[in-house]
Amino acid sequence: MIDKQNPFMLWLRFLVRMAFFAVALMWPAGTWKWWEAWVLVVLWSLYGVVILHYLLRKDPALLAERLKLIPLQKEQKGWDKALMLLFFIAGIGLYLLPGFDVMRYEWSEPLPLWARIIAMLVHVPCFVLLVWIMRKNTYLSQVVKIDKERGHKVITTGPYAYVRHPMYTVTIILLFAVPIALGSRFSLIISLFLMVLLIVRTYLEDRTLHTELKGYPEYAKETIYRLIPRLW
Repeated sequence: MIDKQNPFMLWLRFLVRMAFFAVALMWPAGTWKWWEAWVLVVLWSLYGVVILHYLLRKDPALLAERLKLIPLQKEQKGWDKALMLLFFIAGIGLYLLPGFDVMRYEWSEPLPLWARIIAMLVHVPCFVLLVWIMRKNTYLSQVVKIDKERGHKVITTGPYAYVRHPMYTVTIILLFAVPIALGSRFSLIISLFLMVLLIVRTYLEDRTLHTELKGYPEYAKETIYRLIPRLW
């Protein structure tokens, strides 16, 4: 559990993470003069400040869960460990590749300016949705598990009244918004791979919740869509 009386270390950890995020974008680019990357750093930093401040006050247990660096835990399903290891490794590539692609080596022509700006703007409603999701679901673990220690139960309100896995829906949008905002065409290949991993994980997690979480089958009958209303 995160020590609620020691916020300094949490803020320090957050600053270190954002510094690594900036370096992961800028180092492959070979320059600090990349305005698209700086816009993303600012956007993600503002979101991080808001959610860290909120969870420190309202839900330190969820904050402890979300701040775990590597998404591998003892109670986690074996298949989820394999999926998340792949996701973690490929996710690093999603931050490293754009700088090589559009700045250092210019492997591909940058995506149009209008596409980059729209992708930046898309971050804002996505962040709002993420805050809403975290407000509603305190059991929002990074790994697939039934959190028996915290009395895990089905969440049916807020975004969970529309789809059963809204966090994944928003994550998939952001997986494409990040490389598009940076103008990288090649990075979209990684985005597609990560999207496939998340869809597979959604299916397997949903199956796990059906069999192990009390009340989930009944909830699934009421909220029939997993990720996208009227589609799946």
